[in-house]
Amino acid sequence: MKKSLRKYKTIFISDVHLGTANCKVKEVIHFLKNTRCESLVLNGDIIDGWQLKRGGKWTKAHTKFARYILQRIEKKKLQVVYLRGNHDDILNRFLPMSFGTLSIVEDYIHETPQGKYLVLHGDVFDTITKDFVFLAHLGDFGYKTLMSINRWYNKYRQWRGKEYWSLSKAIKAKVKQAVSFVSSFEEKLVKLAESRGCQGVICGHIHTPADKRIDSLHYLNSGDWVESLSAIAENFDGTFELIYFDEFRKAYPMKKDTEIEIDDEEDEFFDTRGLEIALTSRAVPFS
Repeated sequence: MKKSLRKYKTIFISDVHLGTANCKVKEVIHFLKNTRCESLVLNGDIIDGWQLKRGGKWTKAHTKFARYILQRIEKKKLQVVYLRGNHDDILNRFLPMSFGTLSIVEDYIHETPQGKYLVLHGDVFDTITKDFVFLAHLGDFGYKTLMSINRWYNKYRQWRGKEYWSLSKAIKAKVKQAVSFVSSFEEKLVKLAESRGCQGVICGHIHTPADKRIDSLHYLNSGDWVESLSAIAENFDGTFELIYFDEFRKAYPMKKDTEIEIDDEEDEFFDTRGLEIALTSRAVPFS
């Protein structure tokens, strides 16, 4: 007997980083296939343009993710809000814009029975990402190297029958500056939400999932699909919950290879060469 799908009003995911070797695209596809929602919020860094510029790899699974979202929009009339992040900042040239039930924006206000929530990626308060782009790219290269080491180490752990272990999380937990940065990041976003007349904020960017109160405001971070494999879900009563894929997959076991049924014929919509041209183009933004 087929297990019933888990239903939510809204699902928030961020930092999928399509185009990178460390992206857990099959896991996020499995999560989306086993859930249903009225609205899906893609809160930045879904596509990693930085890595694609440096020769990142776009796989068939990455194309399947994009096609699956487009199919849900077309067949199920899913409302999708895509917020630009720093790794997919090429979208700055076109904001805001919409196609049917798909909207691409900088930020927006999400209304719930519990109050208003400011939704944005969060890089606006990362001074390195915003003001020192070269350092941001250098740090991104270091993070990629760290994740490559982590990937090979976890293959060894898997061979030994041990669970996945995150090297970068362990480093961040040990480094006081990283802890201080996260705390400052959260406080600044909460103050911004308060200044916009909101009761909470929903963000991504720092790959640190959270669901907590900071002063009187509700702070939510959807985490990422590189290490944490997490999402934020809004229930139909307006309450929120933080979902970790490790727990989710216990209720919805994942096959070795996640396949997506696509009704439409294959097309060239996500030809990698076209994507690379778009990401490296210096065309003048639309006015």
